Amino acid sequence: MKQARTLFDKIWDAHVVQDIEDGPTQLYIDRLYCHEVTSPQAFDTLRDKGIGVYRPDQVVAMPDHNTPSDQQQCINDPVGRKQVETLQRNCEEFGIKHFAMGTKDNGIIHVVGPEKGLSLPGMTIVCGDSHTSTHGAVGAIAMGIGTSEVAQVLASQCILQAKPKTMRINIEGTLPAGSTAKDVALYLMAQMTTSGATGYAVEYAGSAVRSMSMEGRLTLSNLSIEMGSRAGLIAPDETTFAYLKGREYAPKGKAWDEAVEQWKQLYSDPDAVFDKEVTYRAEDIKPRITYGTNPGAGIAIDECIPTLEEVPETERQQFLSQLEYMQFKPGQKLEGLPIDYVFLGACTNGRIEDFRAFASVVKGRKKAPNVVAWLVPGSWKVRQQIIDEGIDKVLEDAGFELRLPSCSACLAMNPDKVPAGKLCLSTSNRNFIGRQGPGARTILASPLTVAESAVTGVITRHSV
Repeated sequence: MKQARTLFDKIWDAHVVQDIEDGPTQLYIDRLYCHEVTSPQAFDTLRDKGIGVYRPDQVVAMPDHNTPSDQQQCINDPVGRKQVETLQRNCEEFGIKHFAMGTKDNGIIHVVGPEKGLSLPGMTIVCGDSHTSTHGAVGAIAMGIGTSEVAQVLASQCILQAKPKTMRINIEGTLPAGSTAKDVALYLMAQMTTSGATGYAVEYAGSAVRSMSMEGRLTLSNLSIEMGSRAGLIAPDETTFAYLKGREYAPKGKAWDEAVEQWKQLYSDPDAVFDKEVTYRAEDIKPRITYGTNPGAGIAIDECIPTLEEVPETERQQFLSQLEYMQFKPGQKLEGLPIDYVFLGACTNGRIEDFRAFASVVKGRKKAPNVVAWLVPGSWKVRQQIIDEGIDKVLEDAGFELRLPSCSACLAMNPDKVPAGKLCLSTSNRNFIGRQGPGARTILASPLTVAESAVTGVITRHSV
């Protein structure tokens, strides 16, 4: 009898080079992505050892963290500029494909990979960035790795990795109107905590997941790391194939047909056993926001921050510390609270579907005068789609400016920093202390919530 296997097991097993006794697995890697922040030391390691990149055709690099989103795209910060220039020199020296800043191929690495068909079902994908889990949405094992591990892959196209346990999270039913994949992810983090999937590779399943678009699935997988998971997979299906067909680096012609037939085998066997399995009702997932300084500290928009009595005694000190930083109080209602900034973008919600959703809300309306808005596409391809579809005109008429592709205000590594004390409603992935700028306060939300709030000037649920 053939042993039943999970989707994760099937991909993992197909890439095992060798199992080291009482040690990790040597795992073959199909795609390595590099950006400017975590790769310089890895290339230096290769130079120190006098070795080259083993398979440069399977490595793709681009700057994104330090890239400015203003019209000049001039990097004034000397550290950021050096990182971007160093990446380009390293790619030239080692013969690696480099999508340079300002070119049509550039963007946030976790947006560009799937949209170019560089990330494909059945692959193993790594990058020196925690949100590499994004690429698991196409049905791949995608993991963030450290700088020393980046050097391993550059040198050998393999990585030493302990095999994680498996977890399946089922979302069954139909999401309420106005709820999005971002709300699903925020709900899961609140239910499971930000460490609830530590040590696991998560497969997302259920009718609500199957009904998501690829953009929604990419958002869901992107936030897997915020629950502690190394990877977040979704079994490829017709939605996946339709999204990937015709992409620049996807197979073509007969090779496409053969690839799809192979990809159709990438699913968890009906009797496969997971180390852990949980199920949630989609109908319970309302549009959500965060109130604290980790993505799991969240509530439905129409709910109040928990009272002190509702928080376990062992967690109260941390709870109060988060609220002190955010300038909130236990039991406070955040709906209707004035905001200072909004940010639409990041590898979480910087895709064309997110801009379509935002534009559908603000069309024919005007941005609130008290709100500073940064609308930043996740790639130059997304930006061109926005222009081709006339979304830029809708945004302009509503008082918004379309900026240039960048990680932007997701993290304080470029000029788009939220000033200290200011409150930003953001579609990004993390609300950590200082994440968007020293002293900045961040509330995570979906593009629909951010759009509605940008118009009203206060935290507002979008009514569909």
